[in-house]
Order: sequence, then C-alpha cells, then structure tokens
Amino acid sequence: MTTQASLPILALRDVQRHYRQPVGLLDRVTGLLSRQHKPRVVQAVAGVDLDIMPGEVVGIVGESGCGKTTLGRMLSGILPPSGGSVLYQGQAVTGLSAARRREYELAVQMIFQDPYSSLNPRMRIVDIIGEGAVVHGLTTRAGKEAYVAELMRKVGLDPAYRYRYPHQFSGGQRQRIGIARALAVKPAVIVCDEAVAALDVSIQAQVLNLFMQLQREYDLTYLFISHNLGVVSHISDRVAIMYLGRIVEIAGTDAIFSRAQHPYTRALIKELPQLRTDRRHFDPIRGELPSPLDPPTGCAFHPRCPYAMKRCEVERPLLQAINNDTRHRSACHLLEETP
Repeated sequence: MTTQASLPILALRDVQRHYRQPVGLLDRVTGLLSRQHKPRVVQAVAGVDLDIMPGEVVGIVGESGCGKTTLGRMLSGILPPSGGSVLYQGQAVTGLSAARRREYELAVQMIFQDPYSSLNPRMRIVDIIGEGAVVHGLTTRAGKEAYVAELMRKVGLDPAYRYRYPHQFSGGQRQRIGIARALAVKPAVIVCDEAVAALDVSIQAQVLNLFMQLQREYDLTYLFISHNLGVVSHISDRVAIMYLGRIVEIAGTDAIFSRAQHPYTRALIKELPQLRTDRRHFDPIRGELPSPLDPPTGCAFHPRCPYAMKRCEVERPLLQAINNDTRHRSACHLLEETP
C-alpha cells in the first residue's frame, strides 16, 4: 500500500515543452522560393522524468539554454507542458479539482533569478510580501503588518524597512524579500531559479545558509536550479544534470562528485575551481551547446564528447541504473561498452 509520505510531492512524467519560433518576412520569402516555410520548433525540454520527495532538495545543473528554467516554471505551474504530465502528490495537475488546484498553486512557489526585475518597483515591501497572504486568507488586512514583520525577521531583514520600495535595497536584500514573499503563502515546495547567481560570492553564501535554515524550520522541499555545480553541492540531497532538454545523469550529491558516470558530468566537475598548490591542466568542454532548434541526432552530447562512437551519432542513450542502483542513473552508451 502506497502511503502519502512515500509519494513524490512533485513528479514529472515524460514532460516536454516546445516553442514555435515565429517565421519572419525573410524566412517566408526564402521558404516560398524553396517551397518550405514550416515554423521552426525549439525543444526546450525534450522528455524528462523526475520525482521530488517531501523534504528533499534536488539540484538541477546545466549550461545556459539546457531547459532548467523552463523545467522549473512547469513544475511551479507558470508554464503548461507541451506533452507529458506534472503530478502533485500523485495526481496529474490537469485533473485536479478547483480546491486541489488552489492548494497546488499555493504549495509550489518560485524564487526568480533576477532580484531587480522580479519585484514590482511601485509597491512597498509590506505589500509585496503580504498581498498574497491577505488575498488567500492566510492573514487579515489588519494583521498584515505583524505578519510581514515576522517574515522579514525570518529572512534577516529589519521590519522597520517594510514601507520602503525595492530600489532602496541591495541585491542580496531584494532576494531575501523574494524569499519572504514565497514563504508568505506557506508553501511546501520552493523552486529556486538561479536564486544566488546574480549575487556577490559572499552574499551567495549567506543566502544559501538562509535557504538551509528555512528548510529545517519549515520542512520545505526545494528544486534548486543552477549552472554552478559547486553551489548546488552545498545544499542538494540529489543532483540532476541536464543537457539540451534532457536529464543525462541523476544521483545523490556524494555519488555525483565521487563517481560520476556521464562524460558531461565529469567535464563539469573538472571545471570547478580547486584550492591546489600544484599546476593543473585546464581542459574545457570543447565546442558550444548545440541549438535546440536543430539538436544533434543520437546522443545530444556526442559532437562535444571525447569518447563518442558511431553508435552515439544515431542512437539516443536512455537513463539506466548504475550497478543496479536506481538512485544513480546515467544516459551513456559507454556504460554498456564497459565490461
């Protein structure tokens, strides 16, 4: 019998998201001449399966343009998937009743990358943080002041500043405001989209520590999206590596760093800064991320992979368990070639 606690709080099942690129005038003319003017399709997310358990921190890592943000926006309900299903506590979001849909929308909140553009510059902080809680009946208008003051203390801000506007705060303070706004509706899951990328390194550490403190205090579940594998390693229980719209490896954080299997994961780890006194040869990943408008056939990483075989050019590898460990899966033909 499956209990509620053993169900993933959020899950993705073969989730896809495609964007149709508008056809410009020049494309129309050249298309008419060549008798081809089909709209081009961007495959932002190309079939992802992922389970997120209650209280877990899952990190999503990959280069810019790999589909991390799109994945986070689909999980939080901001974007609908083009295919596949998003599940909340075992039920497809599209099939939820109105009451359950409202519960899901409040339970999953998002913290955005840019602390400067994600806050309304015309609103005071007391309204930015407290408006959602008032609308959804979590506090009254009379109690909003005290409610917001307590949340500001929780995220390390002085409640005396609640009547100020966003431009009167630093980047790190604005991100704390964004965190308080997410907490105001009592979520169970927070999707953090590059939540520390725009901050100075010293401020990044403070905000990461705040995330960890809040998780312990509120029993939160996080999806932590980043292009920086080093940042994700400090907060995540599991890490999923994305490349061109697909997860190519997923495992516990320790396993990713100690015994990564996919060549892309290994290359990302090699690029992490290290404190060493000896000389180290820096060997960056060759080439650039292919365009999602025209992804490579077979394994999407094969044009940049030093171990690519003929098979990699024509056959896409599937995620498979490493040594029968279902918590560690990788999508690489080399795993089948190794005796």
